[in-house]
Amino acid sequence: MKQSAYKTMRETQVFKIALLPGDGIGPEVVKEATKVLGAIGKRYSYEFAFAEGLIGGAAIDDAGVPLPQYTLDLCLNSDAVLLGAVGGPKWDGLPGDRRPEAALLGLRKTLQVFANLRPVRLFPPLVGASALKRHVVEGTDLVVVRELTGGVYFGQPKGRFDANGDPGALDTMVYTRAEVERVARVAFELASGRRKKLTSVDKANVLESSRLWREVVVEVGKEYPGVELSHMYVDNCAMQLVRVPRQFDVILTENMFGDILSDEAAMLTGSLGMLPSASLGHGRVALYEPVHGSAPDIAGKNAANPLGAVLSAAMLLRYSLRLDEEPSAVEAAVMRALEKGYRTADVFEEGMTLVGTAEMGDLVVREILQLQ
Repeated sequence: MKQSAYKTMRETQVFKIALLPGDGIGPEVVKEATKVLGAIGKRYSYEFAFAEGLIGGAAIDDAGVPLPQYTLDLCLNSDAVLLGAVGGPKWDGLPGDRRPEAALLGLRKTLQVFANLRPVRLFPPLVGASALKRHVVEGTDLVVVRELTGGVYFGQPKGRFDANGDPGALDTMVYTRAEVERVARVAFELASGRRKKLTSVDKANVLESSRLWREVVVEVGKEYPGVELSHMYVDNCAMQLVRVPRQFDVILTENMFGDILSDEAAMLTGSLGMLPSASLGHGRVALYEPVHGSAPDIAGKNAANPLGAVLSAAMLLRYSLRLDEEPSAVEAAVMRALEKGYRTADVFEEGMTLVGTAEMGDLVVREILQLQ
């Protein structure tokens, strides 16, 4: 199946958005995020041109590969990319380079996005939905800046080997000074505009790559005297996130550590379904996606939480389209829907109103159009 062409729009200012729904609940949450962008366009007189591409398992079934060239072409010719999710048990038996998840690595590399921003904000109405006690999680508002194209996920050599009849496997964690420096600058710039605190997370007591990481972060930090820099080992950070999450403002860390820590941090917000992300870099086109996976067990049941995708769309408005009032309007609309007691199943509490994926998207749209 070939991707659809961009629709002709009436207005001269058109934002081209590539939609990659993917697998599982991906298509459902991307649909709701697209509705929200449409509401923003209606309220603020912008036009969005949406075009869909295949990725992950859906692309494997259609084109035999997880990331077809026509999908890459679509993304490179867009203003931004909004992704749903990839993967599922149907494709678990494929070799690593042909699995749906390989598409993510290839897409990030092509778009040259090396800094993954994962905001972890607890909306006050969801304090009771968190697995942790109210006094622990109240006021949580942090961002994990995860290096995205280096480390053990990309390092070479990797593979299987035979050690005198004993099967073995090898993965290599590699970082260069340039890779650490560029993502550190993103984190310091972000911290400069927030509470001016940056925690660099590594394992410098054990790993040589972490020692380089720490050295480079310290050097870059000298260019930002207004930002308070501290260092923390990853195991301690994992504990501190659930002990005193309010101590963190911006967390900077490498690829695998960031992957794990940001998923842990999701429990502070009540659900993984609440977390958005933005992947930024030197390329013109950035990538936006909710942090949750494809959740095949609830796919097609109108049960997924679309707010991670909706808030990812807000980040798209902020970082790619350089808008200010519009992303804040999306976030305010999400807050108002939650304040009125509407909940998807993952954050549902007694006394609230249970709604499905599409209904939650409609509620956010309604709040956007009614904002004063």
